[in-house]
Amino acid sequence: MLIIASHNGASGIADAMRALKNDGSAMDAVEIGIRVVEADPSDHTVGYNGYPNILGELELDASIMDGRTLNSGAVALMRGFPYAISVARQVMERKLPHVLLAGAGAERFAREINAEAWEDMLTDEIRAVWRGRLAASTATGEFPSLSDDSPLLEWVKLATDPERVAGTVNFIAIDGQGDIAAGVSTSGWAWKYPGRIGDSPIIGAGNYADNRYGACACTGMGEMAIRAGTARSLVLYLQMGMPLREAARQAMIDLRDLGGDYIGGMNLIALDRDGAHIGLSADAGRTYIYQQADMAEHVEVEREVVEISARWAGLPRE
Repeated sequence: MLIIASHNGASGIADAMRALKNDGSAMDAVEIGIRVVEADPSDHTVGYNGYPNILGELELDASIMDGRTLNSGAVALMRGFPYAISVARQVMERKLPHVLLAGAGAERFAREINAEAWEDMLTDEIRAVWRGRLAASTATGEFPSLSDDSPLLEWVKLATDPERVAGTVNFIAIDGQGDIAAGVSTSGWAWKYPGRIGDSPIIGAGNYADNRYGACACTGMGEMAIRAGTARSLVLYLQMGMPLREAARQAMIDLRDLGGDYIGGMNLIALDRDGAHIGLSADAGRTYIYQQADMAEHVEVEREVVEISARWAGLPRE
């Protein structure tokens, strides 16, 4: 039994491992671990008290995938329900003829299944950060009055904060039956344009799991993972017979072919069906965590760095 997660999964990994030891499934472990992070007000990138969009509204995305059946469920742009990963799982478990529900539809579904709803999803602290960021983007330093009718394109460009763009929690688990599951949850870019959806709820982009080969989950500039199909690509490289490290590196190297204005950091965690695991990042100093059933607590390890901006820096491609 094994769990790997992004570094901010530290608050939930013990509960996730406890679920596995109590004969829970990999799907159970992933959901339980992510729920802890979603409820943590100190993590501003996931669930409750995450960074809102440019209008100050919190929109949540999540997905979960069962590597045994290849079934999956996802939600996007969901408001008012902190446990996005649980709603995503129910999209799959309730056997809807859909994988992804978004916006008002996701919220309607959450109400129909009696998912836990919270009236206020933001603390005064985060509201103050949002107001301060917008005020700093004006010539006068005063908070602007934005509404649903306000033109937002230029505001999003001004207020986007590179330090708060990338934030997501990932969990991948292998249970006692050898089944693999992967889950991702996020509040998305801070100050994003309303309706922006990143890679987290997109199966094949930010999340993919297949018992026969392995699993991958991504954080970072989600637009890149969407365009490159990063999570599925890594698993496909495993299917082609590449060792885990080579498959992971190739999935990152593929991002070098992407052009456009928003080329930024990317991070991934992955494991193969035998339980070998790895974390990669475009930036030095990033970490991920893992815990096996015989370990008293999780271990944090540094991710291997793979430069993905070589095309623009004049460096040779691998």
